[in-house]
Amino acid sequence: MFKQHVLGNHTVLSHPKYTSQITLDWFDANFWQKQNKIVGAKKGRATAWFFKQDNLTAVLRHYWRGGLVGKLLSDQYLYPGLEQTRVYKEFSLMSKLIELGLNVPAPIAAKITRSGLIYRGDIITEAVKGAKSLLDILIKRPLTQDELERIAKTIALFHSKGVYHADLNINNILFDDTGDVYIIDFDRGEIKTPNTQWQQSNMARLERSFLKEQGRNESFHWQASDWQTLHSNYLKAPANV
Repeated sequence: MFKQHVLGNHTVLSHPKYTSQITLDWFDANFWQKQNKIVGAKKGRATAWFFKQDNLTAVLRHYWRGGLVGKLLSDQYLYPGLEQTRVYKEFSLMSKLIELGLNVPAPIAAKITRSGLIYRGDIITEAVKGAKSLLDILIKRPLTQDELERIAKTIALFHSKGVYHADLNINNILFDDTGDVYIIDFDRGEIKTPNTQWQQSNMARLERSFLKEQGRNESFHWQASDWQTLHSNYLKAPANV
């Protein structure tokens, strides 16, 4: 499924296609900047760096803690054993989702750096071609009925496979350059037994994110009827979509 090797206090996970190319430098944004290979950045709680290497356009993301704990510990996590780290869990989950044929970015590599009882982490995923998040779109124009239906069917498909997303929001749902829907950022995600309770909780979180962004953006093309369309299409999507 993926390769794993140890370099000093670093454990590197990698997609077999890229194993021979990947060095520790790949996880350093400065390394790519010095070669003028940074092609974009997405600002958020943490910056995600987009870089281009040969035919690969990828996204490098460092793991940062959120909330009050994050102000104290920033990027430090208690080491629970390799397979229990957030980095290993996300990388292996994304590898599994690719195997299931779901629209997620391909995982390229990840790094877990251990120092005593703590670890830090980074992950590299393939960039979604021509990606536009729902937020990007809604700031400019409303979603079409067809787009709302495609979003609903994609989420329903993920849910039917038991895929739980810990932070399903409009920044983590993208359209690629052909109009296909992708879901990104599976930190703390997992595969669970399908259950209406967690699935409804996922959808409620998504609805809150539409309302939250509507409140903070002057231009935001969203109304209650759009959510009704999306949600009704989600409910009526067949189990295998």
